[in-house]
Amino acid sequence: KLQPLLEYLEIKNTKSFIILHNGKIVVEHYFGNHTATSPWYWASAGKTLTTAVSGIAEQEGLININNKVSDYIGTGWTSAPLVKENLITCKNLLSMNSGLDDTLGDDVSPGNLQYIADAGSRWAYHNVYVKMQDVVAHASGLSWSNYFNTKLRDKLGMSGLWIQDGGLSVYWSNTRSMARFGLMIYANGKWQSSQILNENFLNAATTTSQNLNLSYGYMWWLNGKTSYRLPQTQFQFTGPLIPNAPSDMYAALGKNDQKIYVVPSKKLVIIRMGESADNSNFALSDFDNALWGKINELTN
Repeated sequence: KLQPLLEYLEIKNTKSFIILHNGKIVVEHYFGNHTATSPWYWASAGKTLTTAVSGIAEQEGLININNKVSDYIGTGWTSAPLVKENLITCKNLLSMNSGLDDTLGDDVSPGNLQYIADAGSRWAYHNVYVKMQDVVAHASGLSWSNYFNTKLRDKLGMSGLWIQDGGLSVYWSNTRSMARFGLMIYANGKWQSSQILNENFLNAATTTSQNLNLSYGYMWWLNGKTSYRLPQTQFQFTGPLIPNAPSDMYAALGKNDQKIYVVPSKKLVIIRMGESADNSNFALSDFDNALWGKINELTN
């Protein structure tokens, strides 16, 4: 059953693919010129790195995600009226319900962060989440990269670095580094004998964070819910995010089909890096459901 899956992955522009079962690599395959040491971008799958580091900063007492963003980075970080800006908490950034206009592009300078609704009342996929990196940097007195490297990357033995791309910080690493992060999440925040990330925070991050998009936690996508919303639309779709995937699966999903799937019930962590399988996309694509159809033949 493995060969048809690998052939499918290859025609779908995959560069690397790993399946971990119960913490052990059972499938690891590289396509074309891509190797175990080749770096590739995480795109929005890397949002979950920001989630994890925010949780670490909170457990160290540097931040409280229920506090307003302006407590840490000062006022005037948006163009919203001050009374509206002060409604936006760190948790709103992690949950994508800041109420800021998501139609103005990637730039997160104040002029581009304009009020459209009160925080908590509207879900919209928005790059404003990167302000959590500023929050952590200000609260820790370190640069984002230094804090991230010290508290997460180096403790997991990951490779990689943050690269600026059009005002956004995008993480690049080899595939095993993405798998290491997925494995730490699967292990409820533990790496070997160290509790890297508080289990209570991780539970909150991987369950519904607000009532507007049931399939969204703190930048983790959640399967098995009754409805979901997608980037760049206010339409609500009925049914689970990925019907073919186990209902307890949660995922880090990035542009052009960068994937971390975590399935506690099946003890699985699955990584996919590459070009877009079909058409360019922000997160979820038709590829997710088709791929899970193939994975199920392997794991059922």
